[in-house]
Amino acid sequence: MKNLLEKETRCLIVQSKFSEYSFWNYVDVCKIAGAKYPAAPLGLLTVAALLPQQWEFRLIDENVELLLDEHFEWSDIVCTGGMLPQQQGILSVITKAHLHGCPVVVGGPDPSSQPNLYRSADFVILGEGEVTIPLFIKDLEKGSKSGEYKSTEKADMTKAAVPRFDLIDFKDYLQIGIQYSRGCPYNCEFCDIIELYGRKSRTKTPEQVLNELRTLYNLGYKGHIDFVDDNFIGNKKNVKKVLTEIREWSKTNKYPFYFSTEASMNLADDEELLQLMKDVDFRFVFLGIETPEETVLKFINKKININKSITEVVDKISSYGMIVNAGFIIGFDNESDSTAEDMIRCIQDSGISMAMVGKLYALPNTQLEKRLKIEGRLFENGSTLRDTDTQIDQMSSSLNFITSRPRVDVLRDYIDVVEYIYEAKNYYARIIHTGFILKAANKYKPDIMRMIKTMKSFLKLCIKAGFNRKTGWLYWKMLFIVLLKNPGAIEAAVNLAAMYIHFDKQAGFIIDLTNREISNIENRRVQF
Repeated sequence: MKNLLEKETRCLIVQSKFSEYSFWNYVDVCKIAGAKYPAAPLGLLTVAALLPQQWEFRLIDENVELLLDEHFEWSDIVCTGGMLPQQQGILSVITKAHLHGCPVVVGGPDPSSQPNLYRSADFVILGEGEVTIPLFIKDLEKGSKSGEYKSTEKADMTKAAVPRFDLIDFKDYLQIGIQYSRGCPYNCEFCDIIELYGRKSRTKTPEQVLNELRTLYNLGYKGHIDFVDDNFIGNKKNVKKVLTEIREWSKTNKYPFYFSTEASMNLADDEELLQLMKDVDFRFVFLGIETPEETVLKFINKKININKSITEVVDKISSYGMIVNAGFIIGFDNESDSTAEDMIRCIQDSGISMAMVGKLYALPNTQLEKRLKIEGRLFENGSTLRDTDTQIDQMSSSLNFITSRPRVDVLRDYIDVVEYIYEAKNYYARIIHTGFILKAANKYKPDIMRMIKTMKSFLKLCIKAGFNRKTGWLYWKMLFIVLLKNPGAIEAAVNLAAMYIHFDKQAGFIIDLTNREISNIENRRVQF
């Protein structure tokens, strides 16, 4: 093996493919909008910034282009990694690289949680790359040909590198991600974020965030930026400082970006923070609602959501111009017989169009996984994915433990919720609800070329949704009502209508998959 620290070293970075049936992989919508995939691979762009900068990099995102033999033939070393749904894809990259004689470096959330599954890689980098990649580089200096690198130390976010955004083609993606913080102050039993990144919210400085925005701006990017933080408001004091700086910079630069993020429900309690987000043009916020049942929230230690009206929270955030998307989970202990009914009512009454309803999955190293192990309820190898056609994400991967309610009852409740919320008339009713309450205050204005592209996309959508037997009448009715009642919300309403094209397909896949699981259980007469 050549000296990998030489200037001529060629490093291939590979992002494994996500299934088109995943909740977040709305490729059909991307095609309408003229892109190939929703989001750029921020984690691997960050890794590229941490590796020796004398290397020559090539990033292949399998979501936007094919990974070919010639890519491995070009490379001296291969880097890959990712999340649980990418598990089989990552392992496949390792195998292909070795067939071409390339050493492989692997890291990311799933390898960090389950390093034993990735022993076939030459170098396994666990935890946060800012801490462990330097250990890997030191080993390369010594001539090491393999190793595992881990540390209990957490990265100092005030020293974080700017991701190598220059390695991607912005036209391939609908949005570009940046990260402001890591960690979450709360202690939810099922969450792996606090295990991976800790309960202290570590943040970048305002100047660092502005530097990343300037980098994107100077590279020619304008449009949607997603703060990928698992809880953007984990440190409210610091985030207000950052938003204040972004507000001034955005104003000076004529608002080249608009934003989205993920936050906890207590965002609705802070009007100063909501106003700051409105001032810089935040348009989407994903909330981890999980369940409307307070007995369950107490049991899973999701105390931040207790004693909150979900409808009032959504209305409040919407009044500041932000669409609320949300995550829900079925399969918790302490659920009632009315779980499905309560969840349907919650989603429909609050008007949350983009509701991700998943089955509870005991992620590696979480408090939930540890409790289920003690109780003897966790399935053996419960976090090893084998079928890439069905084990895609939390919506498709089965409950990996013995449920407290009869398993078939949980699965039927799950189908009931997904069927109802993604029935066309119910989904479009929620779009109209959003169209009534959203007080849009869009500041980002596309240039003439982007406007032409947007109009083409709108016409494609009108054909796709407006002349569809299932959605045609609903689509035109929605457009007319929102234009009449709240024309400022029409862009948001059209975007949500476009998303239904994906959700309709994805929901059908999930329902069919879950029905087959129920049938298999009943045919085997297995009781869980």
